[in-house]
This record gives sequence, structure tokens and C-alpha cells, in this order.
Amino acid sequence: MFSNNCILETPDKAHFSLQELYDLPEDEIIHRIHSLRETLGDQLLILGHHYQREEVIGFADITGDSLKLAQEAAKTKAPYIIFCGVHFMAEMADVLTSDEQVVILPDPAAGCSMADMANDEQVQRCWNELNTVIEADNSVTPVTYINSTAALKAFCGEHDGIVCTSGNAKRVMQWAWDKREKILFFPDQHLGENTALTMGITDEDMMIWDPFKPMGGNSTEAIKRAKLILWKGFCSVHQLFKTEHADTMRKNYPNIQILAHPECSREVCETSDFVGSTEMIIKHVAAAPQGSQFAIATELNLVNRLRINHPEHQIWFLSPTVSMCSTMFRTDPPHLYWAMQEILGGQQYHQVSVPKSQQNMALVSLHNMLQLG
Repeated sequence: MFSNNCILETPDKAHFSLQELYDLPEDEIIHRIHSLRETLGDQLLILGHHYQREEVIGFADITGDSLKLAQEAAKTKAPYIIFCGVHFMAEMADVLTSDEQVVILPDPAAGCSMADMANDEQVQRCWNELNTVIEADNSVTPVTYINSTAALKAFCGEHDGIVCTSGNAKRVMQWAWDKREKILFFPDQHLGENTALTMGITDEDMMIWDPFKPMGGNSTEAIKRAKLILWKGFCSVHQLFKTEHADTMRKNYPNIQILAHPECSREVCETSDFVGSTEMIIKHVAAAPQGSQFAIATELNLVNRLRINHPEHQIWFLSPTVSMCSTMFRTDPPHLYWAMQEILGGQQYHQVSVPKSQQNMALVSLHNMLQLG
């Protein structure tokens, strides 16, 4: 058994406010992070999402996508877990870890615009409205993308639904249709649409649910007909990529491969040579013959890291416009150091804690997904 109430001393016993940290030279902050990391030892696990900036991800004990990092957090006995990512990711880590472990988000303002596009009140209202037309509990399986709040994962658990990732969405959607005739997919319209198209689902079988309109802006007939109800939500980063960007790259580099994340629009995915999750894109680039050329439609920090890690290839960011996740970018060395020194002082001001009732129901929908392999 371990305690998360330990109070350790920093080597110089100095305690800085966040503003004071921003006044320090960057190399001084980096030095202090290394020093605190050594002091904390196995009391701390630092997780770094793929979209984090280089100067932060360099301190991560484990890097990966949101599900992998939450699962790795559950394997550790470290009492403190700093999640360099966004809020829904830290929530998932809290759901999967023990009650004795503390999950900390360095900057509590690091959220996700996509996750914010569907909240539990809106989804419950949607469910209630569907029940006026069809018996939702008997005919609809709710599927939430992992980029969603713990409350929505809990909603899916309560209604015998499931969570999906961008890598397993096809298997999850097949599981959902095997259970019931319809799927309510939220919060990302594009992942659901792009996945369904690869499964032979036609436009006539899909409809968009706008949470700001009565009945999602749909007729009774459309609701009865639809096999897939897509929430009107999107990733602000991935929506910046356009088909004309791919056309320009192919004109300039005839042998180039266009790689896209399935959160991109349907048009971008249809023009791409490869569509896959972050992990799949990383593996695709790593396995390519030397000298391959890629233009990649996903977050800028990841693309830059691929360029650094694979000098044997030519790698470009697909969009001519700089496109990075601004909320991911909120986590910087001062915030990381500040979170670490708070641990040393016995404080966890940025702890992310999911209510137990939500944890239990969220675990149901996560378990349904993990059973698929």
C-alpha cells in the first residue's frame, strides 16, 4: 500500500507561483523539472499525449493516445499521475486507476472543443426526443467516441452502449448494429460517417442530429429510417484540412502519399491514400520504404515529431495553415513544474476526480469496448 499524502522537500526548498515560473529562463525551468523528477522518483508517473509540444513530451514516462495512456496509468502503483493532455483524458485515467491514486492535469483549462460539443444534458434530451418516435432503449445503441466526457461514457454504460476509438470504430459499430438496428454516435460526426462509409452504409441510412434544434432538425420519417444518427460535432483542428491542399501536394510531389486522421472531413478522407488513427499513422510512416513522401492531415506537433523521428522520409503538414490543438498547447514546462512542486508540497489543486457513480457506469461502456480486443 502506498500513500498519496507524502510531503517531500525540493532540493532548494523554493516554491514558485505560476507567474514567477513564467519569469524564469526556460533552461532554468527545464533544470528544475529534472531535479523534481529525480526527487519524486517512482511516486510520480508522467503521461504525454502525442499532440503535446516537444519540450513537454520529452519529460513523459509514457507517450501515446488517450486510451493507451489511461490503461498504462492503471498498471502503475505510482500515487501521483500527471496527465499532459486534456481534461477528458485525465478523467479516463481517473476512472481506470485506483481510489488511492491522484490524477493531475497541469492546466485545468486544457479541454477539448469536440468533447464540449456534446454534454450529458444535450444527449439525454436527444434520447428523450428519440423515445417520442422510436423506443430508443430497444432500438438504439449509443456509441461515444473516447474524446468525450466521463458523463457521456457513463450515459452509454447506463444504456448498454459502448465507447470507441478512432482505431476500433469499425469493430465497435458492427457490435452496436449486431445488438440493435440503430446507432446514436457522438460527439464526432466525421469519425462516425467515415467509418460507416467503409462498411457500406449509404447516405440514405445516415442523418445528422443538431442538438440546438428540436428533434435534431429531423423529421419523424428520417428518424425511423436512419440506421446511423450522427451528432453534429467535429475536431476544430482536423476540419482545417481541405481537398485542395491534397491536390496541391500531389501536383508538386507526384509520388506523395496523403495520410489523414478519420476526424477529417469525408472529402479529405476520400481523397487520401491512407486513413487511420494517430497510432496507425505513426506505424504506417515507420514501416514505409526509405525515401517515402508523406503529407499528413493531423495535429501539427505530431507531424513535426514524425519529421524528426524519420529523417529518412520527406514529411509535410498537409495544410498551408498552421494547425495545432490550442488546448493541448496550454500544457507547457511552467505548468508541468508547477504541478510537480504542488505534489511535493502535499497539494493537488488540479486534481481531476470523476464521481463514483459516473466511474461505475463509464467502466461498463469501456469494458464493452475492451472485450472486443
